[in-house]
This record gives sequence, structure tokens and C-alpha cells, in this order.
Amino acid sequence: MGFFGFGSKSKIGVDIGTSSIKVVELSKESGRFKLENYGLFELESIDEAVKVSNQALGDKPVQLTDRDLAWGVKEVLKRAKIGTRETVASIPSFSTFATIITMPYLSEEDIAKSIPFEARKYIPIPLSEVTLDWSIINVAQEKAGQLPPSGGQTPGGQPPTVEIFLVAVPKEEIARYQSIMKNAGLNLRALELENSALIRALIGNDLSPVAIVNIGGRSTSILIVDGGFERVGHNYEVGGFEITKSIARSLGISLKRAEELKRSFGVKTSDNNAVREALSSLVDMMAFETKKTIHNYEDQKKTKISKILLVGGLANMPNFADYFGEKLGMAVSLGNSLARVIVPPGAAGLQAEINSTFAIAVGLAMREV
Repeated sequence: MGFFGFGSKSKIGVDIGTSSIKVVELSKESGRFKLENYGLFELESIDEAVKVSNQALGDKPVQLTDRDLAWGVKEVLKRAKIGTRETVASIPSFSTFATIITMPYLSEEDIAKSIPFEARKYIPIPLSEVTLDWSIINVAQEKAGQLPPSGGQTPGGQPPTVEIFLVAVPKEEIARYQSIMKNAGLNLRALELENSALIRALIGNDLSPVAIVNIGGRSTSILIVDGGFERVGHNYEVGGFEITKSIARSLGISLKRAEELKRSFGVKTSDNNAVREALSSLVDMMAFETKKTIHNYEDQKKTKISKILLVGGLANMPNFADYFGEKLGMAVSLGNSLARVIVPPGAAGLQAEINSTFAIAVGLAMREV
């Protein structure tokens, strides 16, 4: 799907996560984005509409069809009273293949011809089943102003190289999300990797090395961004849902009650906080995976991560950021996806929730030429 300009209309970013559907509507005002509306729909709520029994499911996630998801998107738009249908939607990272490859410096035309041959080395499924996209992210000697002509050599006699961010998305996944948006009555303008939307919303033009920890409902994504591009993307299969289950098992309570306690008590330091004890081991493992990913990148690239940003619903849990930073041994902060967005006074009190929970949807709605 191609890039497009705003014109005078607003548009929405639609993020279909593993536990909820998030929608953010942005417009453009005097060259700045403006928050118009937003909405969230818990996917577990759809089971009532499709007659699925919670008791039969136990603590397993609801298995939803694409038709169910389209209904959920329509429902959140209706409840939030969002009228625009111009849409950018995300494709989850676990459904795609993304990597950085190094090639000899050539013209863009020659690179475009070479990409399919190089991609076969990295893409684990036939290229006929994927759609490829790529971007040049770094060229040797460019910063020193010594970039030679295409096919030439650097002053030191070494052939220059170019780093390329390569993405492959299965065609069936593209068709799936196109179908969901069409059945939801939306005019889909673009599909984008959720990590790309996160980078746009949280980092903007910052080129320093940054780590983003996005704690979703079913998994945690650990993302290293350097030079404005994704360098490392690591998915860790523990998220908010596993933490809720751990609290429920430990305290012998329902999942619903465990979720309520998680949001109320989190990892507050107190003698009688049983919730902290029930979830601490899982959060400690998240911190361990994050620390390992960061240190591996720092050792490999001989650089230092300048900051660590937390997003996702769990990031707002009481005392979570402080606890996570303590276990990580590094300073962390909550991501601010609305840093470059005008927020109406009536929504100012909800800014913390929007910043963390809706970060991907904000980045999607920001996409423009």
C-alpha cells in the first residue's frame, strides 16, 4: 500500500493486538498532529457476541475469526463515535520477516534488481509467497562526505557498502488485513509493521541508540532502534496475560479479579502486597531478556543505548517502571507517543494511558508522505 497525504481530513490508526483493538484518530493543524479521538475494545468482550463460553475456555485466549475482528473494529468506531474511514493499519511483527543486510554500494536501480537474490538468503519461505520492501539506512563514508560514485571505491581503496533494512510480509497476511478492514467498512490506505509505527510515535527524528520495550497482552517486544531504524527485534513470549494468570493461580482468584488487583497494586513496595510476589518472577525474566538483548547489541556495535522506553498496557501498572529499571540496572522511562501531538484539554488527564497503550495506533495515524 502506498504513502498518501492528509489533505484536510483526519485519519485513523488501527492496531489489532492480541488482547485488544486500539484506534486513534489524528488530524493535521498548522503543521502539527492533533488528537481528535481514540477508542479501545477488549477482544475478550467479543466472545459474548459470538456465543463463546468463558467457563469452557478457562484461562485460554479466545480464538477469534477475521469476521469477529472486523466486527470488533466496527464496534470501537461506533462506541467512540469516530466518523472518518481513512485508515492505516498495523501488521504484527511476529507475522513478518525483517532484517538488515549489507551489500556493495550500487545505484538504487541496481540495488532493486539485486534485492530478490539477496532476500533468498534470509527469508525462510518462497519469495513468491511474500511482498518485499526495503530502505537504505546507511552508506559507508556518507557522513564524512567521501561517498564515491556508484560502483567506485572509498579513498582508502575499499569498496563502499550499503546497509539495507529488508522486510518481507506474507501475501496471505496482507490479504487477511485488507479483508478485515474492508469488512469493517474502512478505506485502507496503508499497512505498516507495528515496530515502524512505534518508532515514528516514540522516537521521531532522534538518531541515537534507543531500546523500546513494548509489553503486549500475550508477548513482549524488545526493539533496538539506531539511526532511526530498527536494528534488533526480539519477541519474548510473556506478556500481561501470563502475569494475570500467575496472580490468579497464586492467590486462588478469578482472572477478572486478578486483572483488577494487577492494575490497582502492581509492584508497589509493601509488606502485604501479594500481587508483587505473584508477578515478580515473570517481570524479572522480562528484565533479564531486555538486558541481554541490549548488552548483546552494545557489545556487537561498540555503542551505548542512550535510553530505554516502556510502552504497553502493563507500563502503567503501579511502580512498574521503577521496578523494571531496578531489575534492569538501567534508567527507564515511559514512552511519550503524544510528544508531537496537540492534546485537547479534556483528554489531558488520559494522556498517560494513551501514551503507553495506544503508541502503535498513534504512530500509524501519523504516517504521511
